[in-house]
Amino acid sequence: MGRFANTWRLTKNSWSLLKQDRELLWLPVLSMLTLLAVVAAAAVVGFVTGSFDADQGAEGLGGSAAVLGLVFVFVATATVVFFEGALVAGAHERMTGGDPTVRSAMSKAASRLPSLLGWALITMTVGLVLRFLRERLGFLGQILTFLAEAAWGVATYLAVPAIIIDDYGSFAGVKQSMSLVRRTWGENLIAQAGFGLLGFVIALPIILVAVLIAALVPGVGMFIGIAIGVLGVLAVSVVVSALGLYFKTALYEYATDGVAHGGYDIDQMQTSFRTK
Repeated sequence: MGRFANTWRLTKNSWSLLKQDRELLWLPVLSMLTLLAVVAAAAVVGFVTGSFDADQGAEGLGGSAAVLGLVFVFVATATVVFFEGALVAGAHERMTGGDPTVRSAMSKAASRLPSLLGWALITMTVGLVLRFLRERLGFLGQILTFLAEAAWGVATYLAVPAIIIDDYGSFAGVKQSMSLVRRTWGENLIAQAGFGLLGFVIALPIILVAVLIAALVPGVGMFIGIAIGVLGVLAVSVVVSALGLYFKTALYEYATDGVAHGGYDIDQMQTSFRTK
C-alpha cells in the first residue's frame, strides 16, 4: 500500500507539471500514429514484394522477409525512442523554467537524433537476442530472459534522459544510466512497476464498462463497447506514459545534481528506488 501511495504522490506531481503542457500529450499520440503508419507500410511492402507469399518457400521467405522485418522493427523502435526523447526534452524544458511546445520538444530530440538512433539499435538488438534465446531454451530460457529483460530495463532506465539532457552518445548514455542506478540506489527500481499498476487500475473500469455495453446492448453495442474500450485504454496509456516520462526526467536530474526539480521532493526521489 505504501508503494502505491508513493506512486500516487509521484503521479500528482507529474500531473501538476504535465497539465501546464497538455499539448505535449500529442507526442505519444504522434508516436502511436507513426507506428500505425509503419505497420501499414510494412504490410504493403510485404505484399508487393511477395514476402508474405507462402508459396515462395522457406528460403525466399527467410531472406526477404527477414531483411524487411529488421528494417521495419528498427523504424518502429526508433519511432518510440524519438518521441520518448521529445517528451523528455519537453519535461526538462518545463523543469528548468521554460515553456515547451511540441515543436521545441521535437527540435531538441532531432538535435540528438544520431544518439537516439544508436540507442534504438542497441535496444532492438538486445530485444531480438533475448527473444531468440527465449524461443531456443524452452521454459528455463523464458525464466532467464524474463530476468534479463527486467535487469536491462532497470539498468537503462535513465538512458534517454542522459542522451537528451546531457548529450551523451548512445553507448555512453547506457553506461551513465547504469552508473547512476548502481551508485545511487542499487538495482531494485520500483517506479516502473508503480506507474504500470496505476495505468491498469485506471484502465480497468473503462474495460469493464466497455464489456458491459458490448454484452447488454444488442447489435451496435458490440461496436460501441469495442470503441470505448480501445479509445479509453489508448487515452490512459498516453497520459500514464507521459507522466512516467516526466518523473523519469526529474529522477535523472536528481541523480546527477542531487536537486529535486519540478515540485518533487527528496523523499519521493529516494523512495522511488529500494537499495540492496
